[in-house]
Amino acid sequence: MSLFERYLTLWVFLCIVLGIALGQFAPGVFQAIGHLEIARVNLPVGLLIWVMIIPMLLKVDFGALGQVKRHWRGIGVTLFINWAVKPFSMAALGWLFIRQVFAPWLPADQLDSYVAGLILLAAAPCTAMVFVWSRLTGGDPVFTLSQVALNDTIMVFAFAPIVGLLLGLSSITVPWATLLVSVGLYIVIPVILAQIWRRVLLNKGQAAFDAALARIGPLSMAALLLTLVLLFAFQGEAILRQPLVIAMLAVPILIQVLFNSGLAYWLNRRAGERHSIACPSALIGASNFFELAVAAAISLFGFQSGAALATVVGVLIEVPVMLLVVRIVNRSKGWYDAGVCGQTTTFHVR
Repeated sequence: MSLFERYLTLWVFLCIVLGIALGQFAPGVFQAIGHLEIARVNLPVGLLIWVMIIPMLLKVDFGALGQVKRHWRGIGVTLFINWAVKPFSMAALGWLFIRQVFAPWLPADQLDSYVAGLILLAAAPCTAMVFVWSRLTGGDPVFTLSQVALNDTIMVFAFAPIVGLLLGLSSITVPWATLLVSVGLYIVIPVILAQIWRRVLLNKGQAAFDAALARIGPLSMAALLLTLVLLFAFQGEAILRQPLVIAMLAVPILIQVLFNSGLAYWLNRRAGERHSIACPSALIGASNFFELAVAAAISLFGFQSGAALATVVGVLIEVPVMLLVVRIVNRSKGWYDAGVCGQTTTFHVR
């Protein structure tokens, strides 16, 4: 992991402090930034989101879709968790914790917005960081790339319908026009631009491509951190009034990560997949494409919304929680392999 990736939680925490401080000392500046928008798309944030997302999408090789059949059981588990379990389990956890358990301690006018943010977070499967988690667990790189390419392809078509469905079931008004614009701006266009740029770079050779990724990687992380400063400059007043709101939002996210990763890991073991396949399959089901979630939350509900804050909490706990999952799957490799070998032996005896 790079320095930025390893200490992402620390950088996010510092952005929280800096953003809240700047928002208190220079509120007029951030109000002016908040008004720089066209069709509910904030122009400074839109630019920052592109700087965040496009370098990450450069790593995605859609040619890897041809490798999907090699590990169809692992791919099947990945798709089941990411699209049939994860968004719906997060919505259920949001309803339980935000609208029931923690409702007395949260602002009543933001409850729906918090749930919406959690839904947006869960509906966007991880794109870039899963390569890091896979490498830390000895995951199969070809499988990791193929499942990311397949997930990104599905996300283009499934993100808006799933978000719209779950928001509707949560009795939250669905701004369909803004949602579709967000999909176009933050998924479709970045994917197209990234793939064009990827092809241009690869035509210059693999060394040139790797060098370009190394140069632009820090820009992506810097754009994320600057976006967080802007967000917390707007959210500062609400956080100062209720500082425990971040901890309460973290609870359903943490449970969802552990549940989905554990379920995917167990299903791969039951299906007889290798540990090097089960690990990236479990990790992509636990992690989120939080850059997209943050962008969509801002577009749909605004800087000062509970939805934007909920997605940022996902960024805050991403690294420590995912490192915990990495540690669990690495330490349980003996248990995992024993189960897979036992199933194989039983199959041959029969």
